[in-house]
Amino acid sequence: MNDIPRIGRQADDSKKRKPLPKGKLREVVTYLEMRASPKRMLVTPTGRKVALMRAERPTVHFYRYLYNTVGEPWLWWERRAKDDDTLTGIIQDPLVEIYVLYAEGVPAGFAELDRRQDDEIELAYFGLLPEFIGRGLGRYFMTWTVDAAWRHEPERLWVHTCNFDHPGALSVYQRAGFVPYDQADGIIDDPRASGIIPVHVRTPEERQTDD
Repeated sequence: MNDIPRIGRQADDSKKRKPLPKGKLREVVTYLEMRASPKRMLVTPTGRKVALMRAERPTVHFYRYLYNTVGEPWLWWERRAKDDDTLTGIIQDPLVEIYVLYAEGVPAGFAELDRRQDDEIELAYFGLLPEFIGRGLGRYFMTWTVDAAWRHEPERLWVHTCNFDHPGALSVYQRAGFVPYDQADGIIDDPRASGIIPVHVRTPEERQTDD
């Protein structure tokens, strides 16, 4: 899929030049998949005490702490907008697996595997808390998560990322073995305009402009 542009770029540059209405954002979503388990070794980060544990029937408060803390810099808003009962039904479903990475005894990130569709698994969410980004934990955690998914022997494992995610997200997925297969762009409501995301949060593109 060499014709798929890198994250953060638009397939049609002319669209990028058009001003958007107030309270709107342009979103570019890249879809990736893998059809077979990659063959490589899991290497634990040296010099760090790390542990991985599945959160069995996690409470909404704990999940929101993980989701909000990991996702706020990248405008993760969908789960913030769900009420507690709806969110509980998702995160406590037996076919939704939430794994928490701990470093030196404290939560450092989480991954969510959604097995509710037959024969496929979605890596619905994956990320580190801001304090742990750049400390050599991401590749280890990604490798471990991919291995955990393939233990279920699905026909495929897939994930999506967008231009609001960490600028290195796409390359992290590709290094893990995911291959881009589709891309879509559109206009969405800015979650900061409605208060779902704090107004001070900047998108990666806005941060580049600020600099």
